[in-house]
Amino acid sequence: MRTHEQTVQSQFDPRAQAYLSSAVHSAGPDLDRARELVAAQALPSDCRALDVGCGGGHLSFALAPHVGRMVALDPSAGMLAAVSQEAAAKGLSRIEVRQANAESLPFEAGTFQLVCTRYSTHHWTRLERALQEMTRVLAPGGHALIIDTLGHEDALVDTFLQSIELLRDPSHVRNRSRTEWRSLLRGAGLTELEHAHWPLRLEFASWIARMNTPADRGAVIRSLQEGAPREVAQALQIEADGSFAIQTGLFWLHKPG
Repeated sequence: MRTHEQTVQSQFDPRAQAYLSSAVHSAGPDLDRARELVAAQALPSDCRALDVGCGGGHLSFALAPHVGRMVALDPSAGMLAAVSQEAAAKGLSRIEVRQANAESLPFEAGTFQLVCTRYSTHHWTRLERALQEMTRVLAPGGHALIIDTLGHEDALVDTFLQSIELLRDPSHVRNRSRTEWRSLLRGAGLTELEHAHWPLRLEFASWIARMNTPADRGAVIRSLQEGAPREVAQALQIEADGSFAIQTGLFWLHKPG
């Protein structure tokens, strides 16, 4: 029986290219807003930034031109290899990769002026610990940026959402709702400066293919969708082919000086 960390490794190491080329991950209004927020800070040329759980590296690619140095960190060696190769192809020499887990960041306190993460936290088993680590390595007065898909505030809808997420990807832990996030971030000692959210439509066939979900699990997801109560089907905007919509949330945060 594998540990959760081993499950994450087995899920993502072979799928680095799929996430690198994913339209869901490579673009979006959240990525545009992240770029605007960081660019507006006019950070100094020696500023260091950390992208925790960088995945395919799209947040690192977007923000690297606005910082002195970007460290793209992830537990998956396959993902890091793809990020390193793509950064070189894009001429982004300011990006370096580092293999580590979010819950145990290998940096001294106050190392970074910007700490960020995108579409990763729903895989973390010890989210509170990871947020404490992100806050620890963030310099006083620095900024944090957290982007991820959101859980639903309604318990019934959220149960269906978490169920289909786990069936599709066994490394999934939980999407947190906006209310849950605000409590977690306050507990980590971070002050919210801005929150925004956008609808994210997930086209069923590519959503399943990206994670190479077995056909029997895909069939169970479709069965759950087809049997969902009306309020769930409406909230998740479930379509005839299984495509559906969730929310991407962005939190722009400050660590008091």
